[in-house]
Amino acid sequence: MAANDQEKTEQPTQKRRDESRRKGQVPRSTELNAAAVVLIAGAGLHVLGASLAGGLQDLMQSGLALTREQSLDETRALGIFAGALKGALMTCAPVLGLTLAAALLAPLSIGGWNLSFSALAPDFSRLSPAAGLKRVFSMRGLTELGKAFAKFGLVGLFAVLFLMSKSDEMLKLGSEPTAAAIGHAVSLSGQALLVFAAGLAVIAAIDVPLQLWQHNQQLRMSRQEIRDEMKESEGSPETKGRIRHMQQEVASRRMMQEVPKADVVVVNPTHYAVALRYDDKRMRAPVVVAKGADAIAARIREVATENLVPIFEAPPLARALYRNVDIGSPIPATLYVAVAQVLTYIYQLRAARRAGAEPPTPPSIDPSVETKH
Repeated sequence: MAANDQEKTEQPTQKRRDESRRKGQVPRSTELNAAAVVLIAGAGLHVLGASLAGGLQDLMQSGLALTREQSLDETRALGIFAGALKGALMTCAPVLGLTLAAALLAPLSIGGWNLSFSALAPDFSRLSPAAGLKRVFSMRGLTELGKAFAKFGLVGLFAVLFLMSKSDEMLKLGSEPTAAAIGHAVSLSGQALLVFAAGLAVIAAIDVPLQLWQHNQQLRMSRQEIRDEMKESEGSPETKGRIRHMQQEVASRRMMQEVPKADVVVVNPTHYAVALRYDDKRMRAPVVVAKGADAIAARIREVATENLVPIFEAPPLARALYRNVDIGSPIPATLYVAVAQVLTYIYQLRAARRAGAEPPTPPSIDPSVETKH
């Protein structure tokens, strides 16, 4: 059982995945990135080859058309060079922009963008020759070596097939006009990149699922790790018990502060105690402001006695109030009559005491109020 707890047989939790992402550990496929960049660059050259070639030809002509004075003027050389560089960048900007967009968007399909400063921290363990040899001869290292050979063979095969199919067009470039030959050469370069991208796409189609599987395997957890994580996130039972005890103490103190404001405390006579308060101007029915059993009931009776709050013994009513009404809630309609009898007696008792008269006879509460509704 202990061995099974330590084996990484469980799927990673979301917290484990989030921590891995913060550390910069996300699935990545260099083959997918390379295929996307080569594909977009090839498509750009193939589609925009004519305009790109025309722009480069104009730059070459303007560079060769300098006068003798311009060539010998050292003060104008830097400006001419800057102008030529700006023109070259503007001419190549569409293809360069498409290539940059492909390099930025390709990671979104697997892992997404992720900026992690933890991954940028130096790791001197990577400088260890022993660790390096271990990585080289690990399963991941052997997999990368196999992918390199497969990439070389597949791309090489596609290159040979492309050269064989386009050899006649390449030989005819020398007989074409200069402008047309340059445009044709750029278009052929784009076609070559598209063919190479097809070979890289085949490798990427295998590499992407492999990278996702390897990343998931690295994040797999043991049962003990899952239990530890749950304990860390939810808190240990001891801590939760202490928090629950503190919450109960706070609630009990707050409840005891309401007892002196009560109109009456209905008791059972020792097991239960329920404090009721009624303000006919603000309440539609009497409200339970405190209740408790055993030790808490004794404390409620003690506070009530200290603050001269009347205590009325009505076991069936006390049990019904304790079981059916939450603290801060009004009593149900089924208990209106019984509670009204108690409050009427309390009001009459207070009036008799103020007048110095004989106290009224306590009412007999109907035992049926104990029934739970």
